[in-house]
Amino acid sequence: MATVYFDNAATTQLRDEVVERMTECLKINFGNPSSTHSYGRQSKSIIETCRKSIASYFNVSASEIVFTSGGTEADNLVLRSAVRDLGVKEIITSKIEHHAILHTVESLEKEYGIQVKYVHIKPDGHIDYTHLETLLQSETKQLVSLMHINNEIGNILKLHEVATLCKRHHALFHSDTVQSVGHYHIDLAKTPVDFLAASAHKFHGPKGVGFAFVRKNSGIKGSIFGGEQERGFRAGTEAIHNIVGLNEALKLSYNKLESERHYISEIKSYFIEQLKAVFPEVVFNGSCEDLENSTYTLINVCLPIAAEKASLLQFQLDLKGIACSKGSACQSGSSQNSHVLSEILDETHLKRPSVRFSFSTFNTKDDVDYVVDVLKEFV
Repeated sequence: MATVYFDNAATTQLRDEVVERMTECLKINFGNPSSTHSYGRQSKSIIETCRKSIASYFNVSASEIVFTSGGTEADNLVLRSAVRDLGVKEIITSKIEHHAILHTVESLEKEYGIQVKYVHIKPDGHIDYTHLETLLQSETKQLVSLMHINNEIGNILKLHEVATLCKRHHALFHSDTVQSVGHYHIDLAKTPVDFLAASAHKFHGPKGVGFAFVRKNSGIKGSIFGGEQERGFRAGTEAIHNIVGLNEALKLSYNKLESERHYISEIKSYFIEQLKAVFPEVVFNGSCEDLENSTYTLINVCLPIAAEKASLLQFQLDLKGIACSKGSACQSGSSQNSHVLSEILDETHLKRPSVRFSFSTFNTKDDVDYVVDVLKEFV
């Protein structure tokens, strides 16, 4: 039986070079970075070299990169500190954000009594920029949190446009860029974003490590207390091997970006063509069929499959060795509909099975052919 991994939006396969670099670090660089002897200084030097390297890809200073356990922690660090330490009274977000944002905002609403406003979502899954500007007409201190690339439908936010709009209205802007870092260039010297969140395992790095970009002099403070690691933003001994793995994965992703984007885009386009041939009534959720306005790394399809067959679809795909997702990995065990699709699909299409297929450089067109052949059994 063939096996196909089409769930790269959930997590990606480690590159061999990353494994090698991490293994070398685990064997040799075991010193505690907070220790003052040579072993500690060597480990500290490695962390700071990685920090400087990562910062260079975003055209920012090394001091603006804060290592975290991943995107969720980075999101929490920014949102909670913005309310607790910066006096933010209103958060503007959308109902199709990752739950790392939505649940954090809900918690802050209960804890601090802040006001949460949700920008309108258009039927194609893009935000209503006119409505966003209306929401920004406020004298209250605001923070906008909108993800760069939606993890379920792949829609791309106009990051520079939103950042500029927020700056014009004196609102802070945070973006969850977990699905875009390593796949798109983001020049933070030109785009006035205040805060970003990233996670290494989305671009062929290790799980358990990511970073927050925190604009210099923002006033954000830490929320994990103890030692002075990460300049007080995040106490606790650093996982040097994970930071090394993050840096290596990011370096390789950006060095290979253009060639891999072209390669993966061709896989996506081919998959779209094959699905249309088998399912003329297939619906591509959001704007994922549009290569200009959605990421090249995924599609989310609503399949015209009879109800009696639809209930077995996910099970059968897994049985045939195909890894994909009905939503984000964080909620794939839930029987509830995707909160993202619930916002953009009508009742008829919500009753049909929607599946997210997401791609990487490790995939091939043969993988697509195999998946389409399996799906033909449901016609």
